[in-house]
Amino acid sequence: MRFRDYGEYHDHFRRLILLEREAEIEFHRREIRRLPGWKREKLGRAILNLRGKLVGRGLGGTYLVKYVRQGGLPQTEIKVGDLVIASRGKPKGNEVQGTVVEKTRFSLTVAYDRYPPDYALGRGVRVDLFANDVTFQRMLDALKALRGHPDLLNLLLGRAKPEITETEVEFKNTSLNGSQRTAVKKAIGSKPVFLVHGPPGTGKTTTVVEAIYQYVARGKKVLATADSNVATDNMVERLAAYGINVVRVGNPSRITKAVVEHSLDYLLQYDEDYKRALKIYEEVDRLRQEQKDYLAPTPRWRRGLSDEQILRHAETGTPVRGVHPNAIRKMAAWIKLQKRINHLMETARKYEAIAVERILRNADVVCSTNSSAGSEVLAHFRFDIVFIDEATQSTEPSCLIPMVKGSAWIMAGDHKQLPPTILSEEAARHLQITLFERLLKVYGEGIKEMLRVQYRMNRVIMDFPNRMFYEGKLIAHESVADHTLRDLGVVPEVLKGLPQPLPFVLDPDRPVIFADTLGRSPERQRRGSTSYYNEGEADFVLKVVKALLDLKVRPEDIGVISPYDDQVDLIRGLLNGNGIPEEVEVKTVDGFQGREKEVIVVSFVRSNDRGEMGFLSDVRRLNVAITRPKRKLITVGDSLTLRVHPVYKGFINYSLKAGGYVRLFHP
Repeated sequence: MRFRDYGEYHDHFRRLILLEREAEIEFHRREIRRLPGWKREKLGRAILNLRGKLVGRGLGGTYLVKYVRQGGLPQTEIKVGDLVIASRGKPKGNEVQGTVVEKTRFSLTVAYDRYPPDYALGRGVRVDLFANDVTFQRMLDALKALRGHPDLLNLLLGRAKPEITETEVEFKNTSLNGSQRTAVKKAIGSKPVFLVHGPPGTGKTTTVVEAIYQYVARGKKVLATADSNVATDNMVERLAAYGINVVRVGNPSRITKAVVEHSLDYLLQYDEDYKRALKIYEEVDRLRQEQKDYLAPTPRWRRGLSDEQILRHAETGTPVRGVHPNAIRKMAAWIKLQKRINHLMETARKYEAIAVERILRNADVVCSTNSSAGSEVLAHFRFDIVFIDEATQSTEPSCLIPMVKGSAWIMAGDHKQLPPTILSEEAARHLQITLFERLLKVYGEGIKEMLRVQYRMNRVIMDFPNRMFYEGKLIAHESVADHTLRDLGVVPEVLKGLPQPLPFVLDPDRPVIFADTLGRSPERQRRGSTSYYNEGEADFVLKVVKALLDLKVRPEDIGVISPYDDQVDLIRGLLNGNGIPEEVEVKTVDGFQGREKEVIVVSFVRSNDRGEMGFLSDVRRLNVAITRPKRKLITVGDSLTLRVHPVYKGFINYSLKAGGYVRLFHP
């Protein structure tokens, strides 16, 4: 889609942002109203029976509350950076909101902008995942700021004239392959935009990190972002290993030593100005405690009197407007303390700002999520170059948040994999077309370089997605081209005692398997659910996983994928009920994007006599699922249903040709 001017662009995306914001808020409110707390906890969107304790102050004077539960926290989707609400019992949806700033197996720490209410402290607290309104506001702010960035606006409107040239560089990472080297050279030599297309396993982030290093070596100030905390932390770790002075802004979701030592919060602890700010905040807390001994000048007691009038009347000791002199004196004492608090807070924030400014100015690279790039600590910073990793999993408004801070832009991603998840059906039609894709359509394939050597998949696993999605341009590196389960100790001899068809399915010399139910295991749907499940496929997955574990394949090397939430729940329950270790990951396709395992088992679920495929029809979902494994891909589905789609038909035929087709049920 092309836009005529700023006004049309602004109005188009503002409308989409508001649609998605309302959809997310309504999703959580509706679910909170509809589901009992235990069910929402099971879904990973609430944690019950917590004990909350105020544990100190955070950046910006926020109040930190640590929530713990006896025995540790359950599995949850709630992560660092999420907006949550705390409540007692059934929440209404209008409770005070806080931001998760730290998460461990045993605790959740939440930052509140104001002193937390009583219901957020003590025992019996419930914490619910809520809409992240901060991110939506930052998108809107970036849209407004765009008016003042003509170069970026021209790029977005299709008026720029990208110059794509290669610059000779002295590589820090000398093991880069040819396509990675070309991508780095073009990233350095091109302006104002360049795209790195990184199919699965091709070392996209490795390439991005080398390009960032080259910019730093040229004295450039770099902002590097990604849509998720995990991808951002990954960049921080790799940049730190390069010896680059990198500062992580925001709150890492994976609290590893490498990330923590480079986070802004960690570095501030050693700054003398920040230490001064913390001491002042301690004094503020003491004064606020002292205020409780006096009378807050609420309208009931103030009766229209200004602060200055209260202070004057306190000196004379005369009653006024029916207020007793003693009450006036107590209000005056409260006001004096408040004036002192206000002065101290202003001083503390100045010290804090000085410390933050110093650390960020000294950094070669600042790393954050897209959203955190719009935080107050980066409000006045500008960068020579902005890198956005995971750009094809980010909406265009999300990308704008970091982009308005730079004068040149490099984006990396794979538009052949899943787009960002959008809740609003109306907004999804536009927001799922990412800026990465839109720039390709506007400026052509010449603005990107595709990485061609992949370091993940056996060549047989790679071959089908390579031909179907990547024009046959991918090459399996020699280190992975022929690796199989044999390398993990699974050899044909140890399979002989297994019941059929497991010896065939687990044969290490058959890297790709399609187990066909031929319509004998129909899909089902729970009442009130829009998802699907398939019991026959789930039973087969259980047998495969148990056999793999019996063959000494490590549980953390096995992943189970299904497109449908209800099937994920069914399989997870089956595995747990049969003593399968939790390290065997069971997730949706979306949850496995960007991940890899030695063995992946995929359950397609859909099996009906109507040939209905649902969202399986988005073949990018298939591409993600079948490109996660390194050594073995095992899929199970109904060919009678799946063959209605030409791409799935092609995959089934490919499995047959590769010697990996097997029928699960026989007449």
